[in-house]
Amino acid sequence: MIELFRTSTFRLALFYFGLFAVSVLAVLGLIYYHTVVYADQQTDETIDAEITGLAEQYKQRGLTGLIAVIDERSDPGRGSSMLYLLTDQRQAVLAGNLSGWPDATVGPDGWMRFTLDPTATNSHRHVAQATSFLLSGGYQLLVGRDLAERLAFEGRMIEALSWSAALTLALGLCGGLLMSRGVLTRIETINRASDRVMAGDLGRRIPVRGTGDEFDRLAQNLNQMLDRIERLMEGMRQVTDNIAHDLRSPLGRLRSRIEMALITDEGPEYYREVLRQTTDEADHLLATFNALLDIAEAEAGSPRAVMSELNLVELVGDLVELYEPSADEQGLVLEAQMPDGKLDMRGNRHLLSRAIANLVENAIKYTPSPGRIDVALTVTGDGARLVIGDSGPGVPAESRDRVFDRFVRLETSRTTQGNGLGLSLARAVIRLHGGKVALEDNEPGLRVVVTLPLLAASIAAGEAPSALRWALAAPPAANQDDAGPAAARS
Repeated sequence: MIELFRTSTFRLALFYFGLFAVSVLAVLGLIYYHTVVYADQQTDETIDAEITGLAEQYKQRGLTGLIAVIDERSDPGRGSSMLYLLTDQRQAVLAGNLSGWPDATVGPDGWMRFTLDPTATNSHRHVAQATSFLLSGGYQLLVGRDLAERLAFEGRMIEALSWSAALTLALGLCGGLLMSRGVLTRIETINRASDRVMAGDLGRRIPVRGTGDEFDRLAQNLNQMLDRIERLMEGMRQVTDNIAHDLRSPLGRLRSRIEMALITDEGPEYYREVLRQTTDEADHLLATFNALLDIAEAEAGSPRAVMSELNLVELVGDLVELYEPSADEQGLVLEAQMPDGKLDMRGNRHLLSRAIANLVENAIKYTPSPGRIDVALTVTGDGARLVIGDSGPGVPAESRDRVFDRFVRLETSRTTQGNGLGLSLARAVIRLHGGKVALEDNEPGLRVVVTLPLLAASIAAGEAPSALRWALAAPPAANQDDAGPAAARS
C-alpha cells in the first residue's frame, strides 16, 4: 500500500479526486444556498400577503372586524404557523396568539426575530420572524411566522447534503484508490515482463487482456517490439555463424598456402602464384567487409548527402550493356523494355548501380543455360517500376523475405561463390532511395520487382516503352551476389 501512495498514478488520481470533491461541494453548497434563499423569500412573501389582507380588513370592517379576523386566524385548532398580535395605545393585547409584545429589535430591513416560549402544543423554544406597523388610532399590529418548520427543513437538508457529500467523497476516494491500484497492477505486469526480458528471457511476453484499451495497445506494441528483437537476436546468431563459416575457409586457405610456401623450397614462379592466390583471398575478405559497411551506411542514410539528379533509363541501359560481351558464353538472353526519353530521379548513382547490378548478377548466376532474363522499366503513378525476371528455379514463397537478411543463403553447404550480402545491400540501397523491393513467382523462375520514386516532371512525361534485346554474360569474378544454389537461391 505504501508503494501505491508513492506512484504518479495515485497522485494523479488524488488530484482528480480533489477536483471532484471541490466540484461536489460547490454543487451541494449551491443547492443549499438557493433552497434557503427560496424558503426565506416564501416566508417574507407569506407575511407580506397576510399584512396586506389584514390591512384591507381593517379598512373595510374597522377595529372590530380586524379583531374578529385575527381571532379566527390565530385559533390553535387551525394548526397555522402564523403569529398575530394587536395591541392598543398602552400595548394591551386586544387579539392574537402572542401573550405580549416581543422583546426584539427591528432590523434595518424591517424584520424582527425573537424566541417563542414553550406552550401546551409546543414544548420547545422556537424562533419566529415578524414585522409590525401602526394602524390609525394608535393601534399596533404584529404579523409573523413560526420558523420551526423551516428551520427543521433546513436542518434535514443540511444533514442530507452532508451525508451525500460524505458518501460521494468516500466513493470517489475508494474509486480513485481502486483505479490507481488497477493501473498500478497493469504497469507492474509490464515491469515484471520487462525485468524477465532484461534477465535474458527473450521469449517472455506481456499478457493482453483483450479489452482494447491503451494498456492492451501498449502491450501489443511492446510484444511486437520483443518479437522483432528476438528475431534480430536470432539473426545475429545466424549471421555470426555464417560469418565464421565464410571467413574460416578463406583464412584457412591463406594460412595453409603461407605455411606451404614457408616449408617448400620452390622457385620464384611458385611463390608468385602463392602470392596471387593469397591476394585473391584477401580481396574476397575485403569485399565482404566493404559490403557490410555499405549496407550499414545505406541503412543509416549517410549517402543522402551526396545524392544528385540522374537518369534511370541511362543507368539501367549502361548496366545491361556492361554484361553484353559475356552473353554468348552463358547462353542467356535478356529482353529489355525501357521507355524512350529520360526518367529523372535523385539518388546516389554508384550505390544504385551496384544494387541493380547485384539483382542482375543474381539472375545470371542462378539461371541455367539456355535461359532468358527479362528487364522491364516502366512508369507508374507512384514512380518507376523495374522488373527483373529470370527462368531459373526461383525462391520458395516462405523464404522470400528471409533471403534479404545478411549472410542468408538458402544453400546449406554454402559452396557456391558468394557471401550472402547482395540482396541485403540491394534492399538497403533501394530503401535509402525511398523505394521498395519484393520477390515474386515468374512461373517459372523468380521476378524481382523494384519501385523507385521519380521527380514529378518525369512521372508526367513518361512515354511508352520500346523493346531492346541484349545477350548477357556472367558477372565479374568479384561480386556481391546473394543467396544460394540453383535449386533454391536469392
